[in-house]
Amino acid sequence: MNNTLKLNKKRTFTIGFAFFGILLLWQVYDSWCPTFLSELFRNTFYGDSTEDHTEEVQYLVGIMMALDNLAALILLPLFGKLSDKTHTRIGKRMPYILVGTAVSAVAFPFIPVLFHYNNLAGVVIVMAITVCFMMMYRNPAVALMPDMTPKPLRSRANGIINIMGYLGGACATFLGIFFVLSSYLGTKAGAEHNWQYHNIWAIELPFLIASVLMVISALFLFFKVKENDIAVEMKDEMELGEKLAAVEDRVEADKPMSRANRRMLILILVAEFFWFMADNGIGTFMGNYTVYYLKAATSSNMINTIVGGLGSVLGFAVGGAIAAKIGRKWTVSGGIGISLAAYITWIVLTFTVLKGAAGSGSFPKVIWAIWFVKGLGMSLVHVNSFPMVVELCSSDKIGRFTGYYYAASMAAQTITPIALGTLLLHPEINFGYLPVYAGACLVVAFVVFLFVANVKVDKVKIARGLEAFDSED
Repeated sequence: MNNTLKLNKKRTFTIGFAFFGILLLWQVYDSWCPTFLSELFRNTFYGDSTEDHTEEVQYLVGIMMALDNLAALILLPLFGKLSDKTHTRIGKRMPYILVGTAVSAVAFPFIPVLFHYNNLAGVVIVMAITVCFMMMYRNPAVALMPDMTPKPLRSRANGIINIMGYLGGACATFLGIFFVLSSYLGTKAGAEHNWQYHNIWAIELPFLIASVLMVISALFLFFKVKENDIAVEMKDEMELGEKLAAVEDRVEADKPMSRANRRMLILILVAEFFWFMADNGIGTFMGNYTVYYLKAATSSNMINTIVGGLGSVLGFAVGGAIAAKIGRKWTVSGGIGISLAAYITWIVLTFTVLKGAAGSGSFPKVIWAIWFVKGLGMSLVHVNSFPMVVELCSSDKIGRFTGYYYAASMAAQTITPIALGTLLLHPEINFGYLPVYAGACLVVAFVVFLFVANVKVDKVKIARGLEAFDSED
């Protein structure tokens, strides 16, 4: 058996097209749908009122966004387990990727159409269809990386995968800059809400382009990645990776999970729950923070997202190498600490020099710097936490453990929009308190993660530099 592990970067980049499609669609979804729902709920319950009732309907927006995530909480582990047991001539993950892509891509562009015609029920139904079939796509697509990467190399591979994903998110963000939601809302004809007479393409094109690009990325993945052939090719390297796993007790397919490994899994998932409570909570309402709190153009938040993405890409590029030096535990802990410092800075500025920002019509540029630092910190967390979870299982359970990872994140994403939306009902709490909420959640995540064991990968020759590119396609 060859004792040198090589990361096939070309193949890893190719697998990353799956994540490209995922984040492309979700970035459009998360950036636009909360505002669609805010407008529809406000119109439904407050009609032609001249007062701004936006904050009063945020708990309903939170509930709707949470219901999507509740469906994901159930479906992600289900599709993960099903794909583990699926065996077809095109692989075990690919059937779910192709079907999920096809249905999601067809349904997704109908969300802005139904919003355009003020159809609340239709928007909710199509959002639900999109989410359900994206779950069919998401778990198997993410499981492809650990399927084809030995355990000691998964942090580096996950960095590449996430960079590809953020390129997808960047595409969506640029779409948001060119097709500005606030310009569409600003053309609303007074109290009559005659939305059907406005330029629908201002809101339709981002969704349509996202669907087309997602289909292209899935087809590229299908034609370039032959699951069954790669499984045979990687057999020896995957076996070596199992022996070198960063776990407290050796993982064996035919034996139950050890107590130490189970404890490690639970602690990681609990900490993950709280850092997603922070990240998703603030991400869900950041568009509304921009439009309704600052009264600024949505393009400002899109720039914010790009800057945060640049910080994330930096973290994804170096996160695996840092973990190889100090261990995944301390890399993740450091990432949480960096993000927490960004939120604390934002909190201090919100109640001091940014007091006059509310309603000013401009987006404080200092938040872009904060978002960059936050993105850097959270990327160090994400690039290492998923490999830590799938490190604790054998190769025949990767889909199931991927489901556990996403179940924890989706549980947080189910609860956090409702929790934060409900807090916004309090007369003394407004969108300016977003960093306070996120910071509190990160404190809990940091404390919990300190109890995770720091297990470093055993020494093994891992190809680096030019040698790492000398790998078979």
